Amino acid sequence: METGTWITLGLYFALMLGIGLYAYRESTSDVSGYMLGGRKLGPAVASLSAGASDMSGWMLLGLPGAMYLSGLASAWIAIGLFIGALANYLIVAPRLRTYTVMASDAITIPDYFDKRFMDRSRLLRVISSLVIVIFFTLYTSSGLVAGGKLFESAFGLDYAWGLWITAGVVLAYTMVGGFMAVSLTDFVQGCIMFVALILVPIVALMNIGGVGEMAETVRGIDPGLLNLFEGATAISIISAMAWGLGYFGQPHIIVRFMAVRSLRDVPTMRNIGMSWMLVTLVGALATGLVGLAYATRTGLEVTDPETIFILLSDVLFDPLITGFLLAAILAAIMSTISSQLLVSSSSLTEDFYGIFLRRNAPQKELVLIGRLAVLAVSLAAIFLAWDPTNNVLGLVSNAWAGFGAAFGPLVILSLTWKRMTRNGALAGMIVGAATVLVWIYAPVLADGRTLSQGSGVYEIVPGFILSWLAIWLVSVADKAPSGEVQATFEAVRQALQRKGEPETPR
Repeated sequence: METGTWITLGLYFALMLGIGLYAYRESTSDVSGYMLGGRKLGPAVASLSAGASDMSGWMLLGLPGAMYLSGLASAWIAIGLFIGALANYLIVAPRLRTYTVMASDAITIPDYFDKRFMDRSRLLRVISSLVIVIFFTLYTSSGLVAGGKLFESAFGLDYAWGLWITAGVVLAYTMVGGFMAVSLTDFVQGCIMFVALILVPIVALMNIGGVGEMAETVRGIDPGLLNLFEGATAISIISAMAWGLGYFGQPHIIVRFMAVRSLRDVPTMRNIGMSWMLVTLVGALATGLVGLAYATRTGLEVTDPETIFILLSDVLFDPLITGFLLAAILAAIMSTISSQLLVSSSSLTEDFYGIFLRRNAPQKELVLIGRLAVLAVSLAAIFLAWDPTNNVLGLVSNAWAGFGAAFGPLVILSLTWKRMTRNGALAGMIVGAATVLVWIYAPVLADGRTLSQGSGVYEIVPGFILSWLAIWLVSVADKAPSGEVQATFEAVRQALQRKGEPETPR
């Protein structure tokens, strides 16, 4: 690799670590500051942090690769994600920001579930925490694998070195600076991704003569590549767009709604976040299609379509800019890893240690435990990622569906339906997660195939529907929530109508 590329990457890593030190001085004196940034995020930081933590390496690798192979038919997932993200901002963001303040200042998602339903058994909190820790440890390991492979393929380093470099930098700024460091680095990483996904397709397009030449070249390969409906069926379109349902249940995304400094900032956060998402999704899709035309016209060898962004970055730009563009891939990977590490750490600290081991632990002790929890989850993820062919990593590809089905209907209905009960919440979470697992793994069809293999329906669709039904049926059959629970719900509704929060938590 060129010296200029390494210089750019070195500056990127130094910036990430510098942000971690800044955040350490500003927001880690208590557990609320370490886990939620003291609810002081401005709308720009909150929105780009949500976007960057959501869009992992698939944004710069997987999505362009899918467009390279399948053309516009691959855009249905992006369309579904955009609609789901917008609905998440409209339905969940203002309500969750208000409710978590009024429900005794809940600072984690399991903490919110516990306080929303005033669950004295702690069962809802414990089960949701276990789901988060287990799935996010696996999720994190997949991100580390992506980082290791990136250093191996693009930088010529050994896979293990790539694994340790990725984990080491993320671990350093996350442990030291907590949520504020993760959010500020996400903001910077989101800006890098934004610029990269504009720059690469535009420069590649200019090199092949513009949109007309690109379209003519792609049409010459296969006219169907420019048809949004080519090879698509109703089931395939529904399954692709159903990815958007996952947003409502992703803890590392919706926790940003809890951290924005004011309910009045939510509309601005939404506008910035959705604008960023639209540009980056279009840029990722364009990279794949323009990359196909560029490779065809120039004879560029593409052995793996998912590396088209890397190849274009290498052949079209000066080494210093190439380093910046490769940093965009690292940014996508690292922003997701750090967010998942912190959410897992928050659950271990607030929902286990602070509840069952040291109920009255001082704030400094909880912050220390939070840092140790980040380290523990990181080491577990590194262990799982050490062998990139380890079968356990196959589970991560379904974690989006698992979170979406287990938590999505629970989050939406808990924020919008006063009659929902604790037992309904438990039923929905368990039914959603179980449906996804059965759909993927149970060989229930006559020929031994799973429902996922036999139907072609993405598992989040049945999981989300059955979870929603379970919540509704059990809640209707159950005894109505207590007067205190319903009173808090009404207070939140009134605060939303006033477009403001109470001065102090209830």
